Amino acid sequence: MSRSVLARLADRFDGPDLRVAPTTSLSLTVVRVEVLAGLTVALALVPEAVAFAFVADVPPLVGLYAAFIVGLITALIGGRPGMISGATGALAVVMVSLVARFPDGVGLQYLFATVVLMGILQIIVGVMRWGKFIRLVPHPVMLGFVNGLAIVIGKSQLDFFRQADGSWMQGGQLVLVLALVALTMLVIWGLPRLTTAIPAPLAGIAITAGVVILFGLPVPTVGDLASISGGLPIFALPDVPFTYETLSIILPYAIILAAVGLIESLLTLNLVGEITGQRGGASQECIAQGTANTVTGFFGGMGGCAMIGQSMINVKSGGRTRISGVSAALFLLLFILAASALIERIPLAALVGVMFMVVIGTFAWNSLKILARVPRVDAVVIVLVTAVTVRFDLAIAVVVGVIVSALAYSWQNATRIHAKVDETPDGAKVYRVQGPLFFGSATGFVELFEPESDPDRVVIDFADSRVADQSALQAIEAVAAKYESAGKSIQLRHLSRDCHRLLTRAGHLMIDSDDDPDYAIAADYGVRTGILGSH
Repeated sequence: MSRSVLARLADRFDGPDLRVAPTTSLSLTVVRVEVLAGLTVALALVPEAVAFAFVADVPPLVGLYAAFIVGLITALIGGRPGMISGATGALAVVMVSLVARFPDGVGLQYLFATVVLMGILQIIVGVMRWGKFIRLVPHPVMLGFVNGLAIVIGKSQLDFFRQADGSWMQGGQLVLVLALVALTMLVIWGLPRLTTAIPAPLAGIAITAGVVILFGLPVPTVGDLASISGGLPIFALPDVPFTYETLSIILPYAIILAAVGLIESLLTLNLVGEITGQRGGASQECIAQGTANTVTGFFGGMGGCAMIGQSMINVKSGGRTRISGVSAALFLLLFILAASALIERIPLAALVGVMFMVVIGTFAWNSLKILARVPRVDAVVIVLVTAVTVRFDLAIAVVVGVIVSALAYSWQNATRIHAKVDETPDGAKVYRVQGPLFFGSATGFVELFEPESDPDRVVIDFADSRVADQSALQAIEAVAAKYESAGKSIQLRHLSRDCHRLLTRAGHLMIDSDDDPDYAIAADYGVRTGILGSH
């Protein structure tokens, strides 16, 4: 299938343009849309929460309680209205090793303590306003993250095509389930072209469930996964020793969980923001995630973070305010307390169909078209982050993508260092440095100069350059030392204010600090060697 065909397919499934400003006024129509969007999300949350609880090797209600508490708190105080949070697979795969370390349910108590500590760490990140550093994630990394996560979501749905004994469905049963999945997808695709009064995913679930119940079709349902019936979550301190040994056990897991949760949440925040036209809120989201996880740990939940799949369902169903997120959490609690028997009759095929539509709408199909047009490094980053997300997890993929992008950027800037050379009427040689001077270009900078053949006086002009770091200072000192050993002198010219402060703090400048180092003034500065040493 060609890229253009895939792109057109995505456009057909995406439906109307969702990149509109968030709703600012509430009306009965808006509230109805928000509540129905929340109901749709809640239905999709049930199998996900149960499945992730199984991944973490904890009881299903532990996942459901996390989905309710984390979803409710982040909906109320999170940084982006419209986002949905809950128990996620990215966290579950980290939790399972902790739970498995302790037998007889003890691991579950250590998990609760870890979730509390995880939340405290996330609150600290939010208070320190470190969430803003998510802006350092380049756009190619974002594209790779979206594509990789779409593939992961799609792969996770394949498990629902297995039978109770773990074998794949075959024959008539497989055909029946695929037909129900297709029916759900068809409703979601076609309904918005007829009416937007009801969220298409909710209609798809309702129609498919109605067909299954009406004709008594023998297909797997939510109840086949596990019972979701239960009571209200109860407050309890984690039953672990409050000792240094306990802290040494849970702290590494808490740090990893906090990092993974915040990375996934902040990237989802950016993605939802692009769709709904909202900005900011990173630090607030960190605090909300931390608060939610801290509370969840005390109420028997496995913790969680933002869920891109459910967030996309919410946004595409019309959810733009906090009402939809709060509604989703409350509906989920209602399912646990009173409507478990009804929800357990919903066929898994309907929910799989919803998630497949999320995959189609989430995948950045345009990235396939631009791979040949963007710089080669960016294309490599997109593919790399996608592959690492699928093979490992989101946090590793983002870190790898940022590192590769940063190294590529550094290399590109390192190769830009060069100098234009001319002479003044009094015989001095002037090197007009072009490009930034930092650790990557320091060696190239030193190689620009010819101390043996240069005249007694040399001027290094930084009008088109910047002195960035300690490696740059070391390079300047190394050049000055070479001229000094040859009995010659150098002067620095046209330093910007930030460069002037950097060199003054290092002790290199021989000029009175009252001199104005503005670009408009051709002030010359001597260099004192031996400040940073020769190593």
